Amino acid sequence: MNVETTDDGLRAVDAAKNALTVETDGWEAAGGAPSVLDAVDAVDVAGSRQPDTVVSGETRQLRFPPVFATVTDVDTGETFSLDGDEGPVSLPAGNYLLKVDSRVVAYVRFSGAVTLSCPGYERLQLDFPTATTASVGFVTTVLESTDRIRVPESPAGVAAALSAFSAGGRTTTPDRSFATMRGHPPHVEFDDDVAADGAIPASIRERTDDADVELTVPPELRYLFPLAPLAYYTGAAVQVDPDATPTLTIPGREEELDALPAFQRTVGSLLERVFYLDCLVRTAGPHGSSLSRRPVLDELGLDADDLYREPMARRLDAYLSVPFDDVRDRFPEWHLAMAVEPTYEHVRTLPHLVANVPHVTLPEATRLDEDEWLDRSLGDFYRGAAGDVASVELVRPTVGPGRTQGWLADGVPIDAFKTVPEAYENRADYLDDADEPTSIVAILNDSGMAEEHAQVAAHYRQRAEELTLDITVEEHLTADELADVFESRHDLVHYIGHCEADGLRCADGYLSVSSIDESNAQTFFLNACGSYHEGIELIRKGSVAGGVTFNSVLDSHAATVGTMFARLMVNGYSIERALDKSRRRIMTGKDYAVVGDGTHVLTQSVDLIGTDVEIRETGDGTYGVDVFAGTPESTGGYFRPYLQEGEATHLFGTDCHFEVSRRELETFLSYADSAVLYEGELQWSDAVLDRLG
Repeated sequence: MNVETTDDGLRAVDAAKNALTVETDGWEAAGGAPSVLDAVDAVDVAGSRQPDTVVSGETRQLRFPPVFATVTDVDTGETFSLDGDEGPVSLPAGNYLLKVDSRVVAYVRFSGAVTLSCPGYERLQLDFPTATTASVGFVTTVLESTDRIRVPESPAGVAAALSAFSAGGRTTTPDRSFATMRGHPPHVEFDDDVAADGAIPASIRERTDDADVELTVPPELRYLFPLAPLAYYTGAAVQVDPDATPTLTIPGREEELDALPAFQRTVGSLLERVFYLDCLVRTAGPHGSSLSRRPVLDELGLDADDLYREPMARRLDAYLSVPFDDVRDRFPEWHLAMAVEPTYEHVRTLPHLVANVPHVTLPEATRLDEDEWLDRSLGDFYRGAAGDVASVELVRPTVGPGRTQGWLADGVPIDAFKTVPEAYENRADYLDDADEPTSIVAILNDSGMAEEHAQVAAHYRQRAEELTLDITVEEHLTADELADVFESRHDLVHYIGHCEADGLRCADGYLSVSSIDESNAQTFFLNACGSYHEGIELIRKGSVAGGVTFNSVLDSHAATVGTMFARLMVNGYSIERALDKSRRRIMTGKDYAVVGDGTHVLTQSVDLIGTDVEIRETGDGTYGVDVFAGTPESTGGYFRPYLQEGEATHLFGTDCHFEVSRRELETFLSYADSAVLYEGELQWSDAVLDRLG
């Protein structure tokens, strides 16, 4: 974690280049501040971890982005929150710990009186009556693991590995439903010389949950893969038995589970049950927020105060005893479904997936013939486009139960991001440059697309200072020059031009990615006809995720998608969400897809999570506004929309609806920096505000 003093205050940047700026009033470095480290140990705050870096100084004011924060009285444990327009909250002299939730978490430890406010929704502000000495700690939310376990390459070995996955967790309480408490499980290596139950270091065994939960399945990877997220979240011990009926066992209870193919849906439903009810039960903890779905517990006859301190087996027994299916529609659509081919190669990918608690399903798909594809993508709009575009054979996947779909299997899917193991293995290579700015290169290799190039560069520059972006603009690169761009360290390469069977078109010919030694572009967008094969090769050679096309696309359509994609990427949207929203602006949007890890986020938004907004005129002078916030890596967290009155919070993934006046809408749009669907067209909030004016 790198922390520097700026003209405005403090700026912290972690290894993934997530940043948090803390504005201050006359910050002066000073000693003698109360210890933030001791306070974090003493106070049970949701997702609390010891800060990576701490600085101390004297100031009269601290200002943060408008994100959720809690203040805890270190002596009494009483917690206060401020997230909205309820006005300033004044606290008397005392010993306090402030926690600010952001992609970089901040803690502030101070003694004295304080007033908290959110003036104009523009910032979270702490005002001290006099100059006060405080210690400020910063914590990264990047949760990579260096732990490794060795198991035999067998179903029993895989079962042993799954049993150790819970070592990545940071608590056994319902607070494990917070993303910050779901750490990365140990990496898996195969070694047939170790015992059947694997070579698992004592340090990992000590951290593995003793949850009294056991999952028994036949010795087949087809069973082991779908239950991996459930085993990770519940801390279950996984056993294989050739004569077994799939079974969940806890003290005093044995539940038979459906056999395949229904098995994958059964364990997915069980995961949803325990996860969402944990989200509600955690409200009885010392940091519980006023979740809007909290009353569901009363309807089901569950006592949060009773269950919060109970072990997983006791909670699971209670959850299985109530009709959760009757209330399932009160909770968000599940965030992520990953279709994963059950192979030993993919076992090594599972640790990268399960902390996001996706549904893991077995891949099923049907071939999509050319005529059907042309009908789906409205190919008549671009038939006859110039160039010899590399062909792609597409499949239509059976959609899993999730808002976002991923595909780790053979074949090229529509309506899902196509990923490979290298995408997840490569991510760690980009976690060592906290001191360097985020490097973005925009390349124009086709003069006919100059307008898109100019708009894309403008969108990247818009947040350059705020996010410390280093923007480079290139034109008409040769094959060697373009190869050098990909082989050099960059965080995003946005190529605008053409792609043919021989590769990406350059000033002197073509560049085939197969000819470069390695890719050091963390993410990319190849906004060029038929760029899928080049994009997947970039992932195999070192990248994490990128946007590609399957076929020829009109230049005007490419420009529309490219400019929106640029703005969404630098506003904290995952690459899958960014491209999905961008391609919806054109009639041939299914020609665009993501390769690699579609959940990957390059830069942060001002808020914690990029927000989707839809606005409709109701005809009586008011407007209907739908607000959605959610991203796979933050599932289990919560948000409070700016338009809302009261203290209720909502789980990420919840769709919230409001009826507002024109004046309220204009005020909302003046501070919301979001993609907005208005009158059937995806625009940015400032553009909608101009239209209303």
